[in-house]
Amino acid sequence: MEAYVHRRPAPEAPAAPRYRLCAASIVTRKKHGDLRGCIGTREPAQPTLGAEIACNARSSALRDPRFPPVDADELDALSCSVDVLSPSEPCRLDDLDPSRYGVIVVAGSRRGVLLPALEGIGAIAQQVGIALRKAGIRDDEWFDVHRFTVSRYREGDAPVERSAADGEPPAND
Repeated sequence: MEAYVHRRPAPEAPAAPRYRLCAASIVTRKKHGDLRGCIGTREPAQPTLGAEIACNARSSALRDPRFPPVDADELDALSCSVDVLSPSEPCRLDDLDPSRYGVIVVAGSRRGVLLPALEGIGAIAQQVGIALRKAGIRDDEWFDVHRFTVSRYREGDAPVERSAADGEPPAND
């Protein structure tokens, strides 16, 4: 993000094999604990995860329509997290668990996405309600529900992994 704010080329992705995979990601920026930018993809839009993260980092810093572009004076106050998304799968509301699964709600061309394990969101109805509002879908409208898992990486933290397969964290590269 610092490179983008200063209008320099972004650094290359690390050499670890995970950055060569193809996966969707969401990059979240916070300033003093408050949301400052969050942009991502539900499906991969770039050929590699490294490119996907770089693209979403740039967008979260400069193109989130809810916020002005990040200024160089803010950089030291910002923290970052990256969520790498598993492919989504259709599900029923009963199949959700806000601590484990993110949710995607879909009605026609409207889509709302909410990540799992967000502070203050512990009930399925609450998670789905927020995603519906984000999408502009009324709760009395028909909508499809999909779920996904994430591998979450926060600046300064050890990776937190969530796996849908067996509840065990996948091995880190």
